[in-house]
Amino acid sequence: MGESITDGTLAKFLKGPGDRVELDEPIAQIETDKVTIDVASPEAGVIKELVAKEGETVEPGTKIAVISKSGEGVAHVAPSEKIPEKAAPKPPSAEKAKEDKPQPKVETVSEKPKAPSPPPPKRTATEPQLPPKERERRVPMTRLRKRVATRLKDSQNTFAMLTTFNEVDMTNLMKLRSEYKDAFLEKHGVKLGLMSGFVKAAVSGLQNQPIINAVIDGDDIIYRDYIDISIAVGTSKGLVVPVIRNADKMNFADIEKEINTLAKKANDGSISIDEMAGGSFTISNGGVYGSLLSTPIINPPQSAILGMHSIVQRPMVVGGNVVPRPMMYIALTYDHRLIDGREAVFFLRRIKDVVEEPRRLLLDI
Repeated sequence: MGESITDGTLAKFLKGPGDRVELDEPIAQIETDKVTIDVASPEAGVIKELVAKEGETVEPGTKIAVISKSGEGVAHVAPSEKIPEKAAPKPPSAEKAKEDKPQPKVETVSEKPKAPSPPPPKRTATEPQLPPKERERRVPMTRLRKRVATRLKDSQNTFAMLTTFNEVDMTNLMKLRSEYKDAFLEKHGVKLGLMSGFVKAAVSGLQNQPIINAVIDGDDIIYRDYIDISIAVGTSKGLVVPVIRNADKMNFADIEKEINTLAKKANDGSISIDEMAGGSFTISNGGVYGSLLSTPIINPPQSAILGMHSIVQRPMVVGGNVVPRPMMYIALTYDHRLIDGREAVFFLRRIKDVVEEPRRLLLDI
């Protein structure tokens, strides 16, 4: 594991007793606060014994299994035999719990048969009627989900967060993508999306308002002379935020390729901790899920986050006439301890200007 990781949860074994493993073949998965890591076999041989159990917290150096090079003394366990071992203890405990609950009531009635049983209390109209426990499921949180929850709550407790909004006419950016998407794909081997346009607009905005790319450290302000854009990606296991390094030195094709690579790694669980470390500014695109408007939470230790939303056709006044336009709401949540409303509004205006007229990037105006 990396130096920043002190422990993890043994998510599951990929191999069982009696299974043959080769050198560097994954035999288990460890779930950490940020990523899921495969545990590779240090030797070729046969799994003799599983020492640790799934769900246990393990530290670097913990023995989790024993591998026999010769295969002697290994009792092969068929898959059908593994299931009852883990599943068998659960039903008795559940049945016992159900049996134990009504017993005290039965004994109480039998000990005092002469005492009249009190009438059942009448329910008032305001008394809540809770559903039975049998209709609820308790599932432990994953380490990634717990880590995200802790970071977001720390963000709320630390930053003086304020959100400002604007709206963007997407006509020209969508027209640009429509006209050049085929030529772009043919030359660069990747599709031209809207995210690269917003990344380039964010780079321009951060260069115009460097305070948004800065961060508070004690009584000092650290100005970053680099722009690393974090892209929030939702996965089945939770939210991860891979980083596009030196986004200010990339063109549209470089950004699209990097986004596709990082998103693919995030979804299949192969993204590394180094690829999520750092970042000076975050972009979160809730519009892909249909979000119309939201107030994103800052990704610490950054000072601001840009929220993108869904594109909706709305009537707009253009040249004195009411015409339908594809519009998007954008939101900037920022740390008001460091960033004033003036800088935040100017930053969003720069995003709006660049997205509505991408030719500004070519002329640097």
